Amino acid sequence: MTVKGNSQFPIYHDLGAGIYQIQLSWPSAAPTRPSHPRDPGDPAYRWPADLDEAVRQARRYHIRVAVLINGAPGWANGGRSPRYAPRRARFLADFAYAASTRYRSVHLWMIWGEPTRRKNFRPLIHERRDRPLTRRMKRGPHKYASLLDASYGSLKRRSRRNLVIGGNSFVTGDVSPRNWIKNLRLRNGRPPRMDMYGHNPFSARRPLLNRTPLGHGFADFSDLPILARWVDRYLARPRGKRHMKLYLSELFWPTDHPNEEFNFWVTRRTAASWLTTALRITRRWSRIYTLGWFSLYDDPPRRTHDEVNRGLLTYRGHKKPAYRAYKRG
Repeated sequence: MTVKGNSQFPIYHDLGAGIYQIQLSWPSAAPTRPSHPRDPGDPAYRWPADLDEAVRQARRYHIRVAVLINGAPGWANGGRSPRYAPRRARFLADFAYAASTRYRSVHLWMIWGEPTRRKNFRPLIHERRDRPLTRRMKRGPHKYASLLDASYGSLKRRSRRNLVIGGNSFVTGDVSPRNWIKNLRLRNGRPPRMDMYGHNPFSARRPLLNRTPLGHGFADFSDLPILARWVDRYLARPRGKRHMKLYLSELFWPTDHPNEEFNFWVTRRTAASWLTTALRITRRWSRIYTLGWFSLYDDPPRRTHDEVNRGLLTYRGHKKPAYRAYKRG
C-alpha cells in the first residue's frame, strides 16, 4: 500500500483497479480475548493502522476494499498456531461482525486464505488423489464450512450490503478444488452460505476455456467452466440458487527466471499476453465477478536469485509489459 512512505493508490488508480484486497490477521487484531467481541471498541482489539489507511485511501480514489480475514488467535484455538481453526465458529463470526462495524464502507469479506492447503488451515488432511475423501479427511472442509456459514450470518446481520466470499481454493492443494467443494457441508448436510466462491486460478499455460482439463480435481484458469459446474452442483443449487459467481482473488505469472515458489516461469512479454487473454475472458464471461493480480511489485532480490518476479512493476518500480496489459484490460 505504501513504498518508502509513498501511497501506491495513485498507481492503482492509474491502472484502473476497482478493488484493493488486504489481509486482516485475526491473531494480530485480537491477541487477547475481548470481553465484548462484537464491539470494535473493546480494549482487547488492536486494529491495524495499514487497514485503516487503506480504507481512507481507497475512498479517496473511489476503489473498493476487500478484506481477507485470516488465522485464529491462541485463545480461540486452544493455544495452537494461527493456522488451526477456532474451537467455536462463533468466535470468528463475532470478530467478523466487529471488523465490519469498524470498517463500515467495506462490503467485500473473504473468510480464510487458501484453506485447501495444510500450511494455511488445520485440521485439513492431505487427500488421496482421484479418490473420495475419507470420514477423517472430511473434518477439514466440514470445519471450514461451519466457520464460513457462521461468519456469513454475522456479516449479513451487520449489513445486508456485505458480500461474503468463501471456499477460497487454489489450483491444486492438499485437498483438490473438486473434493473441497463437494465436501463443504454443515452438520445438517447443507452447504454453507456464501455470496461468491473464491478461487486463485494460477496456471502454467495460456488461459483458454477450451483446453484439456488438468484432471485430478484440479482447476486452473482454463478449467474455470468445470469449476463453475462443481460450484453450482454442490454449493449453489442445494441453497436454491442456479449459479454462483466466481471471485478470482489472485493471479500472476512469474517472470524472468526460475523461482522458489512455482515450478515454472515465463517471459515478461508472455505474461503480458496471457494477462490480456485472461482479462478478455473476464470481461466477456458474466460468471466472473472480478480478477485480481498479485502483486504490484516484483519480490526483493535474493542472493540465490530465485525471488518471485510476480509484479506489474519491477522491484525498483519500472513498468513491465504486464502493467500496460492490465491498464488496457
